[in-house]
Amino acid sequence: MAGSKMSLLLAVVLVLSEMLTGASQAGLEMDPYKVLGVTRSASQAEIKKVYKRLAKEWHPDKNRNPGAEDMFIKITKSYEILSNEDKRANYDRYGQTDDTQAYGSGRYGHRHDSFYFDESFFNFPFNSKTHRDFADSKFTLHFNQYINDVVPDSYKRPYLIKITSDWCFSCIHIEPVWKEVVQEMETLGVGIGVVDVGYERRLANHLGAHRTPSILGVINGKVTFFHYAVAKEHLRQFVEDLLPQRLVERVTDKNDLQFLNSWHEINKPHVLLFDQVPVVPLLYKLTAFAYKDYMQFGYVDQGLSETANLQKQFNINTYAPTMLVFKENIDKPADIIQAKGMKKQIIDEFMANNKFLLAPRLVNQKLFDELCPVKQFHRRRKYCVLLITRDEETFSFGNQEFLSFASTNTKEVVRFAYVYQRLQQPLCDILTQNKDSGQIGSSAPVVILERRNAAGKVLFKPVTAWNGSEEDKQCLLDELERLHKDPSILIHDAMLPELNNEFASMFVIRWIYASYDYLSEVIDDILHNNWREMMPLLSLIFSALFILFGTVVIQAFRLILNDEYTYILIKLFVSTVNFRLPKKNFVEVTELTDITYMSNLVKLRPGHMNIVLVLTDASKNILLSKFAKEVYSFTGSLTLHFSFLNIDKHSEWMNTMLEYAQDAMQIDADEDDGGNHKIDYTGYVLALNGHKKYLCLFKPVYTGEDHEGKSSEDEGGATGRLRSSSRDDHPPRKSNRSRSISTLQIHHKLDRLGLWMERLMEGTLPRYYIPAWPGLDKITPCK
Repeated sequence: MAGSKMSLLLAVVLVLSEMLTGASQAGLEMDPYKVLGVTRSASQAEIKKVYKRLAKEWHPDKNRNPGAEDMFIKITKSYEILSNEDKRANYDRYGQTDDTQAYGSGRYGHRHDSFYFDESFFNFPFNSKTHRDFADSKFTLHFNQYINDVVPDSYKRPYLIKITSDWCFSCIHIEPVWKEVVQEMETLGVGIGVVDVGYERRLANHLGAHRTPSILGVINGKVTFFHYAVAKEHLRQFVEDLLPQRLVERVTDKNDLQFLNSWHEINKPHVLLFDQVPVVPLLYKLTAFAYKDYMQFGYVDQGLSETANLQKQFNINTYAPTMLVFKENIDKPADIIQAKGMKKQIIDEFMANNKFLLAPRLVNQKLFDELCPVKQFHRRRKYCVLLITRDEETFSFGNQEFLSFASTNTKEVVRFAYVYQRLQQPLCDILTQNKDSGQIGSSAPVVILERRNAAGKVLFKPVTAWNGSEEDKQCLLDELERLHKDPSILIHDAMLPELNNEFASMFVIRWIYASYDYLSEVIDDILHNNWREMMPLLSLIFSALFILFGTVVIQAFRLILNDEYTYILIKLFVSTVNFRLPKKNFVEVTELTDITYMSNLVKLRPGHMNIVLVLTDASKNILLSKFAKEVYSFTGSLTLHFSFLNIDKHSEWMNTMLEYAQDAMQIDADEDDGGNHKIDYTGYVLALNGHKKYLCLFKPVYTGEDHEGKSSEDEGGATGRLRSSSRDDHPPRKSNRSRSISTLQIHHKLDRLGLWMERLMEGTLPRYYIPAWPGLDKITPCK
C-alpha cells in the first residue's frame, strides 16, 4: 500500500516537472518582438499595422512556403501577446506570459524555492511572497530594470512606485487604496512599480526611500516623494502634479487663431480637445506629455461662452468629447475622433497616425531619423522627397505648391519634407552637389532620397528645379512612378552630416523651466523635512558658508583685532589669499604731500603699508624708474601702496621721522665726520604702517665707479655702510666721467630693494615704533 502511494507521488512529481520544463521552454522558444520585427517601445498602432501586413504575407492560403503555417501561428500568438497590455507587461518583466508561466514561480520571477509550502496554512497576512498581494508581482521592480527601462520610459509617462517590505504592518492598511489607484492609473497609461526593500535594498537606497511604506513618483528621471495621507484623491492629484504645468494650453475664441497658426513656427501638428468638464482630463494631460515632442495640445471648455464660436465653426457635438488634429490647414481638421469613453489605446493610435505635418521642415536629426527611417527590409522601404528652399517671399509660392502636392500623396512609402538651405547648409551642399556653398537660384531643387544606414549613407537623385508649376508637379509625379517600379534610379550616393538643431536656442527657456521645477522640489522637501534627500544640498550650503568665513569674516576680524600675535597669524593667512600676480603693466606711485598725507599715512587702513621712496629733484627720474622695476612683482598685493617723498621740499619731516630710528641712524652718525657733513637721504625707502605706527627702513649702499660693485641694504642698521667711490690717496676728479659715475651710483642705490621687500612681506625686518606721526606743519615745504 505504501509502495503504491509512493509510486503515485513520484508519477505526479514527474508530470509536474515535465509541465514546468515544457512551459519554460515554450516561454523561451519565441520572442514576439522579433517575430513581428518591432521594438519594445512600439505603440499599439505600429504593432497592429505590422501584424496586418505579416498576416497577409504569411497566410497559408497565399504563401506556399512549407514553413508558412508555423510562421503564421507564431505571428498570431505574438500579436495576441503584444496587443494585450497585461500579457505584454508580464512578458517584458519576466520573459513569459500567463499561458507559459511556470508553476511555483513566486513573487519574483528570478527566485525559485527548492520546496513549496502552502503559506495559507499559517494564515499570516504578511511575511508572504504570494499570499499578501499576488497582483504586485507583475509590477515588481529590480535595480537593472529600473535603470534600463523605467528611467528612459519616464520621459514619456510618469511612474508611481510603492516601497514595501514583508514585515510592514502599515503597508497592509494602504493596500486597498493602492489597488484601486493602480487599477485606475494603469488604464490611463501611468507606469506602476513595487519595490520590496527586503530583496531590493540597492534600488530602495538609490531612490532615497529609507522607510516603509513609501510612495514616490518618477518623471523625466527625477524622483519625487508623496508626503500626504494615502487616499485615492491625493494620489491622483500627486500624479497630476508630477506633470509639467505648461503641457496643455487653454483655447478660446480669442486665441484660437494664434494657437493654430503657430504650426509653421514650432513645426508640429496641433491637437484640440473639446469637452464639458472645466478642468483638463488627466488622460489628456498624460497624452500631451507622451507626445510633447511631436504635437502641440490645446483644450476647449465647452461650458464657457467664450468657446461658442469654436464649437459652431467645427460643428462639435456637445454630448461626447471630441478631438481634432490640425496640420498645415487651420480651417479644416486633418483628422477627428469622437467618443463618450475615450480609451488610451484609441488615443495612442490616433496620435501615432498624426505625429507629423504633411510636409514638415527638417529641424534636427531626431525628426529626420523618424520621418525618413533607415531601410531595414525590401518591403519596408521609405523614400523622402525633400525640397531645398529658402525662407524668403520669392519662394513662398513654390513652398505652398509643394505642400499642396504633398497633401495629395496616398503612398505610405513616400514622405515629403522641406529644408531651409541657410539653416542646413552642409546637408544642402551635398544633396545639390554644390562645392562652393553658394545660394540656390530662383528655383528650389527637389531631391528624392533613401537612407541606407544610420551612419548617414543615402542614395538620392535630384529630380527637378521646383517652381510650383504644373510641369514641375507632373515631372515629380513621373519620377515617383518610376521609383515605385525601379528603385535603382537613385544613382547617386553620399554620406550626410548630422543636421543642425534649429531649436537649440530654446535650451535657455527649458533650463529656466527646469530650474523653477528644481527650486519647487527643494522647497517641498524642506517643508516636509525630508532630510536624507536634502543632505547633498545642505552640504553644499555649509561648504559655501565655510569658504565665506575663511575669506571675508576673517578679514573683518583682522580690522578690529589689536593683539600682535593674533594679527601676525591673520596677516599670514590673508597674505596667502590676497597675494596674486600683478594685473597692471605699470606701478602706480603717488607723491606724499600735504594733500595726500592724511589718506596715505595717518588714516591708512589697518594692515596696509605705504612704501615711500626718498628722492631729490635731480634723482627723481632715475630713482622712480629703478623703484618701479624693483617693486613691480609686489603690486599684486592689495595691502601695499607706493609713494615718493621729495627731500628737497620736506627735509624737516624726514629728520623728525628718523629721530625715532636712532638705532638705524647710529652708523650714519659715526660716519658724519663730527657732524659737519649733512646726511644724504637719496635712495632711502620707508615702509610706513599708519595704523600700528611703526616704520621699516631701507638704506642704500653702493660702490663708486667700479661697475662690478654691489649695492646692499641696511637690514636692521648693522649690515652695511656707505662707502666712498674714491680712496684718500686718489681724490675724485670732477669731469663728465664723474657725472656719469654719480648717475651710475644713484641707479645702483636700489639694486637690492627687491630682497628687502621680500623680508618686509615675511615680517622679519626690524620695526621702529613712533609715538605719533609728525604733524602737518612738518610736512609743509621748506621756505
